[in-house]
Amino acid sequence: MSQASANNKMVLKLIAIVFGMFGFGFALVPLYDVFCDVTGINGKTENSAAVYQSVDIDTSREVTVEFITRTNTGMPWEFRAETKRVKVHPGELNTVSFYVRNPASSNIVAQAIPSVSPGTAALYLNKTECFCFNQQPLDAGSEAYMPMQFYVDPQLPEEITYFTLQYTLYDVTARASDLTTKPNPFMVDSSQSGE
Repeated sequence: MSQASANNKMVLKLIAIVFGMFGFGFALVPLYDVFCDVTGINGKTENSAAVYQSVDIDTSREVTVEFITRTNTGMPWEFRAETKRVKVHPGELNTVSFYVRNPASSNIVAQAIPSVSPGTAALYLNKTECFCFNQQPLDAGSEAYMPMQFYVDPQLPEEITYFTLQYTLYDVTARASDLTTKPNPFMVDSSQSGE
């Protein structure tokens, strides 16, 4: 075999390796998502509403759920949990509320992304209603309350007695569908809430 032929083979092998590595890099994202869905490691919660079925409430156990809120860099909204921490019994349906205010001079559409720590607790947190399921439009200068209804699955491991649910709010106005003219079912105008 000549030197030129050996060089051509080596070049083809290297090109195949480069394309293989490139393809593997793209495959890692969906593989990571599947891995996280199965194990609950990164604290992702479900993106759709759970259906609450009447279950035996475990009154012998108490789990503390802490709520943390933050806004992404450049997001001007004020965003806070009205309840910072709540003690719940597994199987019990609970409702908490979050306050938002848009101090900007323009209408903004937001999207809340939840995460749970420790990540395994995310598998046992069931949200029946959550503002995080939809994009949230808010007019300039307006404020509102957004409810979140949830229950903790009674199958939550005994060693988990405390977990944190964090919501990060992102400005998605540039990518949002035309939501500014549609009423938002998850927001209650602060003037109607009696506060």
